Amino acid sequence: MFELMFCSLLTILPDYLFRRYVQGKRFGKEITFFSIWYELRWGITGCLMLTVSLITMIFYFHPSTTSAALYFRTVPILPEGSGRVAEVNVGFSEPVKKGEVLFRLDSSKQEAALETAKRKVAEVDASFTTAQADVTKSEAQIQEARAAHQQAKDELDVKSDLQRRNPGIVPQRDIEKLQVLVDQRQAGIDAATAAKQSSVLRVSTLLPAEKASAEAALAQAQVDLDKTFIRAGVDGRVEQFLVRVGDVVNQLMRPAGVLIPEGAGQQSLQAGFGQIEAQVMKEGMVAEATCISKPWVIIPMVVTTVQDYIAAGQFRTGEQLIDPQNIARPGTILVFLEPLYKGGLEGVTAGSSCIVNAYTGNHEEIVAKETSTGRKIVLHVIDGVGLVHALLLRIQALLLPIKTLVLSGH
Repeated sequence: MFELMFCSLLTILPDYLFRRYVQGKRFGKEITFFSIWYELRWGITGCLMLTVSLITMIFYFHPSTTSAALYFRTVPILPEGSGRVAEVNVGFSEPVKKGEVLFRLDSSKQEAALETAKRKVAEVDASFTTAQADVTKSEAQIQEARAAHQQAKDELDVKSDLQRRNPGIVPQRDIEKLQVLVDQRQAGIDAATAAKQSSVLRVSTLLPAEKASAEAALAQAQVDLDKTFIRAGVDGRVEQFLVRVGDVVNQLMRPAGVLIPEGAGQQSLQAGFGQIEAQVMKEGMVAEATCISKPWVIIPMVVTTVQDYIAAGQFRTGEQLIDPQNIARPGTILVFLEPLYKGGLEGVTAGSSCIVNAYTGNHEEIVAKETSTGRKIVLHVIDGVGLVHALLLRIQALLLPIKTLVLSGH
């Protein structure tokens, strides 16, 4: 309506003034209800064409959408395992801090596994002490075997020397027995040395590996026990928390509740614009928004991200071919907007529906020296008609409470 009134001032009004003061035709005489189309046909036709062109230009270069909301992320409250609830520490709706325990599952099984792992570590530590004693014992056995070997060897050397000096004085059988005894004592040294090496390897290699495994099992048992304590991953607020003591929960069931991170829905606003605005929407565009949860307020914003993909075109690999005709309705271009000033979204409830206008700005191209005069005029007109859209947004913001509370059958 505003566009029609504005265009009529540029077309119908001059046509009427020409008819009235140049041709002398007046309303009620030459210009009547039946002849107005013939008399003012040029002005009416020009008004319609100019109005359609103006509306098209406004909505194309300064796009608007009612599909905008402050989307926010939620974190489902789910345990990593399954079990029966033993303790609940929060209510239906309550603020929580990161790391705070929300509820606890029955942990008798995990506690038993943890105690078993601790006993295993203690057992390996005791084996260390025993193995070190075995090393000391093996060293003593080596010394004993070497002493016995040296005694037998000395006796063999004495009798062998006597036999060499006085053949026949020592029976050959005694010398052979002594030689066998020396070999036996040497075998005892080798056996004691091998036993020591085995004990040393047990202390340096086997038992450390067993202790590492026992400590890993202990750590795993501790992790399993910690998993029975379901904690808040971030600062935020718990909502719709209905779990009570005695309930059985697991990942296949519905979440125990929802954790909404602190500040969720206060950083950016997401809006879906029509596909025809794909060439117009750019990062850095100035925009304005008004939300139902904060009526009569215009929030200055700026476009930060324009998604390059339209969700309606996505598909998953399957057994059927894709038929574009099956798309129910065309998708929109997702645009992320942030407040132009700090705290711009304060007071706007997360999830609130909003109306967003974006405005094309051509200032840089207008002030560029290489831009022709004709193009500068056109760009000035494009930027100027954004005022019409800004006025329409303020009218919408003014009427939004009335439309919501009165005309919607509240």
